Amino acid sequence: MASPLWRLAVRSDFSAGHALRHYEGKCESPHGHNFAVEVVVEGEKLSEDTELLMDFKEIKTMLKAVLEQLDHKDLNLTPMFSEKNPSSENIAAWIYKQMQPGFEGKRARLYSVSVSEKAAQTATYMEI
Repeated sequence: MASPLWRLAVRSDFSAGHALRHYEGKCESPHGHNFAVEVVVEGEKLSEDTELLMDFKEIKTMLKAVLEQLDHKDLNLTPMFSEKNPSSENIAAWIYKQMQPGFEGKRARLYSVSVSEKAAQTATYMEI
């Protein structure tokens, strides 16, 4: 018999500016985006009382606290991207690492974080 697995996704966004160092193109100049973020959590067991893996509200609250550190900032001037390029890939990894400790001791575990600069382009980070 197959084991059950649930995945929950929460989406949010933030606005920020950045410049990609060493890009050798238009994106090396300062510019801005409305970044879309998707956080996916997963787990095998629902709570006995509410039959939820995790409350969406809790995930949204965790994500909001992380995104407030990026929203309406010049990412190149933030401590987390003062040396590391503020690419979608690195932003997704940074958000993942900021959120991961919040899942310790919970039924759900952080599966992935995706960041999009545009709807047609997404960078996803996960640890396997």
